[in-house]
Amino acid sequence: MSISNLQSHYGFDRAPFSRSIPVQALHRHPGHRQAIARIQWCVSQHQMGVITGEVGAGKTVAARAALAELEASRHQIIYIADPTIGMRGIQSQIVTALGGTPAFYSGVLTHQAATLLAGELDERARLPVVVIDEAHLLTNTDLESLRMLTNSNMDMGSYFALLLIGQPTLRRRLKLAVLAALDQRISTRFTITGMSQADTNDYIRQHLKYAGRSNTLFSDDAVAAIHDSARGHPGPSTTWPSPP
Repeated sequence: MSISNLQSHYGFDRAPFSRSIPVQALHRHPGHRQAIARIQWCVSQHQMGVITGEVGAGKTVAARAALAELEASRHQIIYIADPTIGMRGIQSQIVTALGGTPAFYSGVLTHQAATLLAGELDERARLPVVVIDEAHLLTNTDLESLRMLTNSNMDMGSYFALLLIGQPTLRRRLKLAVLAALDQRISTRFTITGMSQADTNDYIRQHLKYAGRSNTLFSDDAVAAIHDSARGHPGPSTTWPSPP
């Protein structure tokens, strides 16, 4: 059965839990709102922030919502989806996003990335916001290189904001002695925990309404079972159940 037929069967005009839901339609439970506030403060202060949570907790969704509210003319968002490309790959993406051609030699590339980040703010009055998703996959060497990149202004304030998004292992790794200097530089950190059952109920109700169905679809027992199974995490569904 096609997706459109499934949506029609359940009375939906659109998918209720897809990744393409506009940020204004997202359900903002307390943890989500707190993450957004922390991210926006981090950006406003040109600082480094860390947002962690289990798979499906809504880390990337919260970041997307927070960044969508930034003034586009005053911010340059640089999103790194796959940090396993290493520091050279990250720096190359930064340079490319800022209109440059990545240098071949690593030492030159590091200087080039720092220069373009500073120039974006000084010359164009646009604050670069570097967002690294799945940051728990970064090596310790990569994390230390990121700290050095923020150190280009002799501790007088950074030319850009840096947001690391990852699973709880990132939070624990940052407490290692080898990363002590980086840990001290983090100005805000927040862990998104699972929603309460009441929040899960509100989340489901709001997303069903967004999809075009305002009447009840799930019984209270079904919502409780969904909440327990997902442990309160609103991770988007990628499959549809078969109609009864």
